[in-house]
Amino acid sequence: MFRFGMHSLDDLVIDERFVRASGPGGQNVNKVATAVELRVDLRASSLADDVKERLIALAGNRVTADGVLVIDAREYRTQTQNRTAARARLAALLEHASRRPKTRRKTKPSKAARERRLESKKRRGATKARRRSSDE
Repeated sequence: MFRFGMHSLDDLVIDERFVRASGPGGQNVNKVATAVELRVDLRASSLADDVKERLIALAGNRVTADGVLVIDAREYRTQTQNRTAARARLAALLEHASRRPKTRRKTKPSKAARERRLESKKRRGATKARRRSSDE
């Protein structure tokens, strides 16, 4: 069970694959699969539909056509560190997606703000009018 905030994901929808990483590590990098590819099947998950939609929008091209979120972690030289980093990234993504966006309330500019705007437009117009030559 993977927990984040007040939500959780079944281990059935999370699949971890360890692959060989590129980058520093010397001979070790050719022998040991330290990079982690975390795959989360969003369609099979128990997340609410609105959270799934926000998660897909946030993840962008990290979500495959069949609804699988892929998180790749290869910044560390050990499997455990990469695994922790991948799970932390997943938790952050899920936490962000679980927050409902605030609804926008329509507002009108105040009368004083409208007057200030018109006054500044008049001032700007007067400045430009003074710049014009008198023979036009």
